[in-house]
Amino acid sequence: MGERLKGRVAIVTGAGRGIGRGVAMLMAEEGASVVVNDLGGNVDGTSASSGPAEEVVAEIRSQGGTAVANGDTVAAFEGARNIVKTAVDNYGRVDILCHVAGILRDRMVFNMAEEEWDAVLAVHLKGAFNTVRNVLPYMLQQQYGRICLFSSGSGLGNTGQANYSAAKEGMVGLARSLARELGSHGISVNAIYPGGATRMTGTVPDSARELRQARGVIGGGQMAGRPQQVTEGSRDAENNAPKVVYLCTEAGGQITGQVIGTSGWQMSLYSPRHVIRSIHKDGRWTLDELEELIPNSLAAGLINPAPAPTEPAGG
Repeated sequence: MGERLKGRVAIVTGAGRGIGRGVAMLMAEEGASVVVNDLGGNVDGTSASSGPAEEVVAEIRSQGGTAVANGDTVAAFEGARNIVKTAVDNYGRVDILCHVAGILRDRMVFNMAEEEWDAVLAVHLKGAFNTVRNVLPYMLQQQYGRICLFSSGSGLGNTGQANYSAAKEGMVGLARSLARELGSHGISVNAIYPGGATRMTGTVPDSARELRQARGVIGGGQMAGRPQQVTEGSRDAENNAPKVVYLCTEAGGQITGQVIGTSGWQMSLYSPRHVIRSIHKDGRWTLDELEELIPNSLAAGLINPAPAPTEPAGG
């Protein structure tokens, strides 16, 4: 076991399986006392079971680590308070928060029910607020903290995931704002774009992927015209853990307010949004002027992420 996190107390939500489990296991291996939070439900957030969290705790303890299970939901403010209370009651403090918990209710937006929208935002985005708000009194008191909010490349836009994409990109804005508010208190905050073969990614039917590809639809997390390189082992969910745990160490705190990709073998820094082109005149534009200029300026070379069919429907 390492000692990079010796004496630290970490909360990892959604730690019963997949990416969260890998993070929790490595946190414990590096000496942290870990609250393994997981509702233990289905991918869509229904049902609940204490089994997944307790199994991870048992595995950590069998390897000489320290951990305790918690089954509260991050979607409720009181649930998040109980998660933090579990850390404080058992270990006296909380130094690290990794909000990994998430659900999927994928559907094209024109078929999406209000409840499907609300449920996804409640776990991902409101869950981020709920957990952060409840750990901050302790982190502010000790003038130290490490927070990683697990966003997604899908936040850049993905077919059939309007709810998920909106929640995940909202978490990026939250992380960047928190970094500015909390940096002077010794608290770093980053948004994570993880990846890997998990229960959640496994729910996307091959037919949906094939249909997107056939229609030329570009996923927001992919670069246009650049296929993702997949090699043996690169889709292992545990590949995310070392990079995330590094960000939660003493040294890793120098990085804050960033979007960090941890999928596969690489670790990536995403650029912040900034203006890449603009047109200007001293006065108000007319539509005639914009009609003439925009195709050869702002719109030059832009790629349509979902091009119209080349043939009429049914042709």
